[in-house]
Amino acid sequence: MTMANGVSPQQTVERALAAARGGDCVVIAEETSGANLRWADNTLTTNGVSRSRQLTVIAIDRRADGAAVGVVSRAGVRLDQVEAVVREAEHEARQATPAEDAAELSGEGNHGPFGIDGKDGGERGGRSATTGAAGATWDDPDSLTGIGVLRDFAVALGETLRAARAAGRRLYGFAEHDVTSTFLGTSAGLRLRHDQPTGRVELNAKSADLERSAWTAAATRDFTDVDVVGLADGLGERLRWAERSLELPPGRYETLLPPSAVSDLLVYLYWSAGARDAADGRTVFSKAGGGTRVGDRLCELPVTLSSDPLAAGLGSAPFVIAHASGPDSSVFDNGIALRRTDWIHDGELAALVSSRYSAGLAGLPVTPAIGNLTFATSAAGAPALEEMIASTGRALLLTSLWYIRDVDPQTLLLTGLTRDGVYLVEDGEVVGAVNNFRFNESPVSMLGRMLEVGATVPTLPREWGDDFNRAAMPPVRVEGFNMSSVSQAS
Repeated sequence: MTMANGVSPQQTVERALAAARGGDCVVIAEETSGANLRWADNTLTTNGVSRSRQLTVIAIDRRADGAAVGVVSRAGVRLDQVEAVVREAEHEARQATPAEDAAELSGEGNHGPFGIDGKDGGERGGRSATTGAAGATWDDPDSLTGIGVLRDFAVALGETLRAARAAGRRLYGFAEHDVTSTFLGTSAGLRLRHDQPTGRVELNAKSADLERSAWTAAATRDFTDVDVVGLADGLGERLRWAERSLELPPGRYETLLPPSAVSDLLVYLYWSAGARDAADGRTVFSKAGGGTRVGDRLCELPVTLSSDPLAAGLGSAPFVIAHASGPDSSVFDNGIALRRTDWIHDGELAALVSSRYSAGLAGLPVTPAIGNLTFATSAAGAPALEEMIASTGRALLLTSLWYIRDVDPQTLLLTGLTRDGVYLVEDGEVVGAVNNFRFNESPVSMLGRMLEVGATVPTLPREWGDDFNRAAMPPVRVEGFNMSSVSQAS
């Protein structure tokens, strides 16, 4: 299917590149379709579908004093409006100062992983790149989703809502799915395409009197793997745990964090692991006296934090898509192929996020950002969360975090709140719910105080789920997690 006006995104890319007047040009056309369901108090409330398109033109003016860049993004651009967007981008480039990250563009056949070196490009690049849904190539129609992707889920949800009503519980939440087809073309001859499906379910259960609350969620690519009945049953168990209420003071507690809470903390760590700021002495990854901490041990346990565009169930764009330049991204890197990168390997800091330019400044290999994140231990027999609870003498079980903010980038100290269930575990059993807390904790410091790492499973960050959907994390046991004050949040 083509765009609503009968014009395909591929045609838009080609029209924009043809309209460019002499200078280098990068064009990114994106087609997004979406579907959603919402429910409240055990009743379906709304459903809907959506469709949008975005065109980004990056014009590069190469002149005697350097290469300057102009970037213009517009939504809903018709074919007869494409040239005007190109002219606007070229005008912006002429007015701009030379870009510090200027480099040659990646072109067909020379966009190998992490550089323009002609190596390892293979079938992952060139005009016939196959990164779309079901092996779609450049010339195939853009991929779409619709309300049909939620049909089986909706049937199971209806049964779940009826069961909750009968059990005296109230369920609230939403399910949403979208697919974005991205078409990237350059004046250097590159034509790449990637189709990204993204889905999630968030479910909140409350007691009939609204005094007790629990939350859970799941990320998915197509909703075939979402067990809404199992999710709701887990929330029912948490509400039963909360029938006994306990008050605890602030302090440092041994704490069990489930995969979702771990992902919220480690995604922020990942976002903060930029090579340029580290090399400039601005972050927790800066080495005293200069340079970065790459090679330093962060955790005594054999843990690895990695990203891989081809990770099963977590697939993301296998090439750089940069709409603008930043400290560790560059429009000149568009199209460079990506491969698995270990950010932490067996407990040691192994890499920092970088563009070609920032990698050169930091004296590190080129390791661009990738759209997923996995944290795992190589130790045999990693336990599930239930097994970790059963082996606990006394600890807090913290189910979700929210309102996370950066306090000190030099230590990556974060603050935030617990929400929808903090529980006390004693002698291998959950004995009741405790009050909420404000926490002050650094995920880097937390790595150094991990006592146990469980089995890695797909999860959804609660705080960052809007921006980062593809994560696989384990539950972890942390010594001395800092609950700095009591919170009145529910």
